Amino acid sequence: MSTTLPLFWHLSSANKKERLDASVKLVSALEHFQANFVPKDSPETSASEDEDEGGDSKTSDGLDALNAQDVSYSLRRLIRGLASPRESSRLGFAVALTELLTRLDSVTCSQIVQLVLDSSKTQGSMTGQEERDVLFARLFGLTSVIQSGLLLRDSTLPSSSTAASDLSSYKELLVQLIVLGEQKSWLRESAWWSICLAVDALKASQVSWKDDALDATIAAVYSESKSWTPEKVALTLNLQSSYPSRNWKKLLCPPFKHPELLSTANLNTIARILKESDADEDVEADLPKSGSWKPQVHFVWDMLLDQVLPRGERAAKASFPEFFRIVVDESLFSSTSSSERKFWGFQVFQKALPRVRADDMPMLFTKNFMRSWINHLSNSDRYLHKAARQVVTDIQTAVKNNPKIGFSLILQLTGVNGSRQFDKLTKTKTVESILTSMDDDGIQSYIAYLLKQVDEEHSAEADIQALNTRRAWIIDQLSALVRNGAIPKSDAWIQTILDWLVVHGLFIIAKKSDKAAVAALRSVPSPAFSEELRKNCRERLLACLADLTGQSTLIKDDSKASKVAAVASDGRFWVSRVLATVEQLEKDTKHVKALNEPDEEEAEQRRKTREIISRFKDAPDDRREEARGVELLLAATLLHAYCAGDEDEDGDADAEPLENCLDGASRLFPAEPPKKGKKGRMPTGEEKELPAPVDVLVDAAIGFLEKGTAYLRAAANQVFALLSGSVQASTIDLVLSQLERREPDELVADEEGDVEMGGSGDSGADEDDGDDADSASSSVEEGEDEDEDEDEDEEEDLELRRKIEEALRVNGIAAATGDSDEDSSDEEFMDDEQMLAIDKQLAAAFRARAAEKGNGKDVDAQREATHFKNRVLDLLDIFVKRQPTSPFAVRLVLPLVELIVATGPDERQLADKATGVLRNRLAKAKEVPTAPAAAEDAAKALEELHTLARKAASPDVLATLNQCSLYLSKVLLHADAGAGAADAVLAAYRESLHDFVGRKSSKLNTAFFDDFVKRHPQAAWELREDLVEGSAEALNGYRQVQCFHVLQTLANQLPALGERESEVLSFAPGVRKAVVETIAKACDAESTSFQPSNVKEILKAALVVVRQTKRVVRDSKELSSAWQPADWSELSTTLASSDRFKSSVGLPAMCKQIVRLLQDDKTGSKAVGKKSKEAAAAKRKAEDTAESGGEENATESGSGKKAKHKKARKVKAD
Repeated sequence: MSTTLPLFWHLSSANKKERLDASVKLVSALEHFQANFVPKDSPETSASEDEDEGGDSKTSDGLDALNAQDVSYSLRRLIRGLASPRESSRLGFAVALTELLTRLDSVTCSQIVQLVLDSSKTQGSMTGQEERDVLFARLFGLTSVIQSGLLLRDSTLPSSSTAASDLSSYKELLVQLIVLGEQKSWLRESAWWSICLAVDALKASQVSWKDDALDATIAAVYSESKSWTPEKVALTLNLQSSYPSRNWKKLLCPPFKHPELLSTANLNTIARILKESDADEDVEADLPKSGSWKPQVHFVWDMLLDQVLPRGERAAKASFPEFFRIVVDESLFSSTSSSERKFWGFQVFQKALPRVRADDMPMLFTKNFMRSWINHLSNSDRYLHKAARQVVTDIQTAVKNNPKIGFSLILQLTGVNGSRQFDKLTKTKTVESILTSMDDDGIQSYIAYLLKQVDEEHSAEADIQALNTRRAWIIDQLSALVRNGAIPKSDAWIQTILDWLVVHGLFIIAKKSDKAAVAALRSVPSPAFSEELRKNCRERLLACLADLTGQSTLIKDDSKASKVAAVASDGRFWVSRVLATVEQLEKDTKHVKALNEPDEEEAEQRRKTREIISRFKDAPDDRREEARGVELLLAATLLHAYCAGDEDEDGDADAEPLENCLDGASRLFPAEPPKKGKKGRMPTGEEKELPAPVDVLVDAAIGFLEKGTAYLRAAANQVFALLSGSVQASTIDLVLSQLERREPDELVADEEGDVEMGGSGDSGADEDDGDDADSASSSVEEGEDEDEDEDEDEEEDLELRRKIEEALRVNGIAAATGDSDEDSSDEEFMDDEQMLAIDKQLAAAFRARAAEKGNGKDVDAQREATHFKNRVLDLLDIFVKRQPTSPFAVRLVLPLVELIVATGPDERQLADKATGVLRNRLAKAKEVPTAPAAAEDAAKALEELHTLARKAASPDVLATLNQCSLYLSKVLLHADAGAGAADAVLAAYRESLHDFVGRKSSKLNTAFFDDFVKRHPQAAWELREDLVEGSAEALNGYRQVQCFHVLQTLANQLPALGERESEVLSFAPGVRKAVVETIAKACDAESTSFQPSNVKEILKAALVVVRQTKRVVRDSKELSSAWQPADWSELSTTLASSDRFKSSVGLPAMCKQIVRLLQDDKTGSKAVGKKSKEAAAAKRKAEDTAESGGEENATESGSGKKAKHKKARKVKAD
């Protein structure tokens, strides 16, 4: 028994794996004991067992007769342990008991049932918790008997004719479970679940008393109790499916009307039972005996769903639509149901969702369910909001597992019981997330469903407003399909949507064509689309193309696959495909007509545009990208002219960009290039002055950025990206000129000038006509606020009048009253002096009035200018990304730096974006320009950049200038311009170094030079003498220390410089002299420029330089000659005797460290054979520790000091 006792403790562990391991070990050990046990003829219970049982004799249970002592003890303890409240003991003991009873054939059902009942008796003195523990022990014990198979075991005991189970024990267990459920309502569901287990076991058993047991079960359930509960319904379902031949009409009627429990006639009764209402009453009334409400849905629902939604090939025993409508929708989700019952309803829906096929999906989304779901989903304060959100999650998961049901779900969410604005109404993205999980067939089915709603029959009595609202929603849904990047795209359905938007946005369908290639022509909407809807179609068309232009598509060629922007899978631009549809529809005059017929000039312009676009098909490979850029620009401009022509009053404003694009494209790609051998005519003066074709095209793209549409901005970015390889210096200057800072007055003047030019188009128009033109071109919002603006103007006019009257009154002139004055002949006129006196006051009043009216325009103009510059910076970012080796990339540095420096606090976003282009794109470019022209520009820019850096306004600006300087240095050092380029870099940094050490107000810092040394060590090495001289010429001690820090950084780069032994030897004495003299001056009693920490930094730098020199120089004599160990010993003595530094004992220690480094090289050849590699490694580690430890390492033990003195004497001996 001692081997099994420790295992009982682990049965109560909270860890499931630990409990199961303990159960396995315990059962295995008991099986072994039982196998070796030999039954006695006259069994007796041992005294020790009596003591374990509390002194009471247990011979009546008969366990010891046929079981080993450990087995009988374990059975009793496991049964008693079921009532333990400790941790998870009830679970662990129940599992072990069930497994043990399964493997033992030496116990009877009556024995175990009796043990369970005896150990779980309740007493009046028990507390509530103790009573609950005992009742749970009885439930778990009886369930273990059922699950182990002991209840219906048809075998006999070993060496005995006693059966393992009998009818009486079965009846006893059944009665005990029923009583247990009636005793406590919160145990009823679990007790009846165990009864269902017993019935299942009875069906599968072969005992001789099987029929009698069934009769006993039916009598106990139906005859002795007439009330109906969900548990009784569950048991009835089980019995009916197992024993359909029974007389169920006698047992079920009443309260049911049909012997088949799930027949339609019985569903209302079942609904009341499952809602825990009285089954015999027509009016719902809660049962008081139901006890406290439980959030978990009853197990009967799983059995019901198995009957109406069977898995596999089994046929359903009832109609699911009727069942769900009556039992769930009209019961749990009725308007009078409580929140608790609606919570059950949501759980039933979640259980049914994975079982329902796509065809049956509408049956789940019933009226009451959708109402409750939307209400609780739309407001986070609702009681069941989390439950409603969980339903959304389950729906999304179901669509991911089975994308084919996505379309059916969307139909229900946006259908009769749902809402077209489901996502907006519920503040979720349910429909959107379902669309992202659907396959291509589902998306096309959804599009067909949307388009079918457009063409639905419309009666004359129907509300035209509702029809327009539905069509507007359809347009939004079609646009969202294209614009949502998470939805898997297909050229077929995207083209269908674009064609539909083109047809209804730009054309009027006169006659339907069933065989038309464009699907939108196969039906004629009735009534026709309103002008507002057509405008909406055009706007959505451009919005879709904006997103498609910015997306990249994987194009697969024969050799490789590449991502190309703005194209379909066939490589054609989406804009070009739309234009092809427009051209096709223009030719089909039989079925459609254009919404606005173009005049002759517009038609000729469009024809010419298409003719030029057709040339690009034959463009040579080296100009293919350039040709595609021009094609996209022309196509985008032409399509915008189609879509925007209706809104713009002035047609010339629309035609001008297209004219410019045609001019640049025709000159860049002429129709007939000049043949070789023939002399072309000399260009005239006007042709010489024409801008380069690429400049004209880029200028048109820049003009797109000024517009407010995403379509034009996306087109401009893609066009510039394709043309970036063909830009010239004038093109870059054109782009950079857009970043020049202009005063708000100039911006307002430009806008007013544009308005005046637009208003002067009509001859004979007076000022009023100009005002009308202005108001016609104003925005909708301005028109709506017209009355409010007039009121404000009136108030401002009254204020101006008051100021003028005050100015006149001060000078003795009364304001006019407006009445006729009889004494008008006596009127006195002001002389010149009086006029001059009030001139200033009147001028101030008028200036204040003008400032008030112009203030709003200034703010708006400045804001628009900032947005425009942000878009221009996007072009520069594209250029640097696609053309990092272009010689014009260098020209971007200074203008962007000036933009950063000149921007104010209100343009912080602009400065940040420019900084990002310089630091993240340009400075981190892996490739740089190498052309001589780039080197010339870089040299000039570098010089000016360093000038700006010396006066940088902030550390952030200096950091940006530093990165730009490193980039320009890289360009110069890699350029094909010879040694002059490197000299320009050195000259710039040398001048900045002198400014850094010699000018107190210099804004430079050590990072400016450290980064240069680390990034370009070969070039920085040429500044070594300047650094040494700078350390001596520095205006204060702080700058001296920083110079030595840069020297330390330079010394650390020596391993990367290659063989430079002679240069290092000539460089070392200067460093030594500078360090020694600097520290010696610091030890002077009159000097106050250095603190011990400053001296420590200098010595640390010297230590690094000595170590790096030692690695480069192989000859110990030359090394010693260069560094002079005696000077460092003398410096150590000076520091130790200095009044200011004698307390910092770490400083002399660092000098001695340098001496040891230099002497180790002398004695190293003699000690090589005596020292192991491990000792050398330890010594290097000690040197590093001494270098970094500073003063802390100086406070050593006496033996350490003694060793240092010995080495000092050796130096003197040398």
